Amino acid sequence: MNHTAEPFRLLPGAAASPVILHVPHSSRVVPESVREGILLDDAALRRELDHITDSHTAEIAARAAAGCALTPWRFVNGLSRLVVDPERFPDEREEMLAVGMGAVYTRTTHRERLRADGFDGGPLLDRYFHPYAEAMTRAVADRLETVGRAVIIDVHSYPARALPYELHGTGPRPPVCLGTDPFHTPADLLAAAGKAFADFGGTGLDSPFAGTYVPLRHYGRDPRVGALMVEIRRALYMSEPGGPAGPGLLALAAALTELVDALVP
Repeated sequence: MNHTAEPFRLLPGAAASPVILHVPHSSRVVPESVREGILLDDAALRRELDHITDSHTAEIAARAAAGCALTPWRFVNGLSRLVVDPERFPDEREEMLAVGMGAVYTRTTHRERLRADGFDGGPLLDRYFHPYAEAMTRAVADRLETVGRAVIIDVHSYPARALPYELHGTGPRPPVCLGTDPFHTPADLLAAAGKAFADFGGTGLDSPFAGTYVPLRHYGRDPRVGALMVEIRRALYMSEPGGPAGPGLLALAAALTELVDALVP
């Protein structure tokens, strides 16, 4: 969990593809320099990574991309979200601050202390969060310039049972949750996702997790940027928590392929 890794990677797709598969939470890598600021011992950190990591989602995205008629682009976080969470707002707009899980987490999934009270997350934001956001912004801008539109598909997973940190954990937990945004999720994108994942027992909207990821430069401003979050209930494809993938992974990758192909004329 402490070896070095690239902070993030943009894996090129076809020049004509508007789709970016965004995989922000699949890694378990925590650099040693970051590990020093975490209060958990090694065993407790492994358990926390089991719960907080969207395990195998990078493989789902990779297999999906390989099957597409027009290869989508992939933006993959190489570090654990315990380093920084690139999908959080970096300021007081972030509702997850209430449970110590803003852009830099100070509490665990079970609301225990992850970092010391008063921890200064500024250096982590400067080193990891802001470069990630800038690179993702450039990736979207490149699709807009080249193709005239961009479609961000966030690839996530979530546990079958709510964890204590979840602010909305009492709501429905469908096999596949589709997170939407009123500005960036058009009806045809939502319909395509519902069709692609229909065989897994149904989809739901914005529960237990809501919203989508769009770079702030474009958020609420540019209708050419479409976005959808795909949250897969982990029991569909893996042993919880943090266990190996099962045969469901291939079926989910095929469904994601179907969704991406539906977005390209």
